[in-house]
Amino acid sequence: MNGAPAVLFVCLGNICRSPLAEAAFRQTSQAAGLKVAIDSAGTGNWHVGKPPDPRAQATALHYGVDISNLRARQIEQADYTRLSHIMALDHENLADIEAAAPRDTTAHIALLLDYVPGREGQAVRDPYFGGDGLFEETWTDVSLAASALTEYFCR
Repeated sequence: MNGAPAVLFVCLGNICRSPLAEAAFRQTSQAAGLKVAIDSAGTGNWHVGKPPDPRAQATALHYGVDISNLRARQIEQADYTRLSHIMALDHENLADIEAAAPRDTTAHIALLLDYVPGREGQAVRDPYFGGDGLFEETWTDVSLAASALTEYFCR
C-alpha cells in the first residue's frame, strides 16, 4: 500500500457503532505505532454535528478512550477517493455505501467484521435501541475488528 492507510468507519447515524469503532482502532493502532488516519461517519444525516450517544461515550471511556469531542457527520463523495478503506458496520450501510460510490472510487469498501477470522460477513449489532449491555457487545465486536485491522495494516 502506498502511504499511510486512511480508514473510515460507517454506521447509520454516526453516534454509536462507528464512533466506538473509531475509538477502538485509535487505541490499537496507537499501541502498535501504526501511522493511520481514522474517521467515522454515518449514511444518515439526522445526527450531523451531534456528539456520540452518551452510552457510547461511557463505554469508550470505560476502556480508556474519550470520544466526547467527536461530532457526527455524513459520508461524502470525497471520502471515496480521500480514504483507503471504508468499513461498514452492517449490511444495510454497506449496500448504501456501495450504491453511493462514484465511478472513480479508490477506497476498499468492506464490512468491518470481514477482517475478523470466523466473523466474515457478520454485522456489528446496532445498540441504539438497547440497554448498556448492547454497547458492551458492540465494544467487544469493534475491539476484535480493531485488533484484526491493526494486524492487517502492520503486515
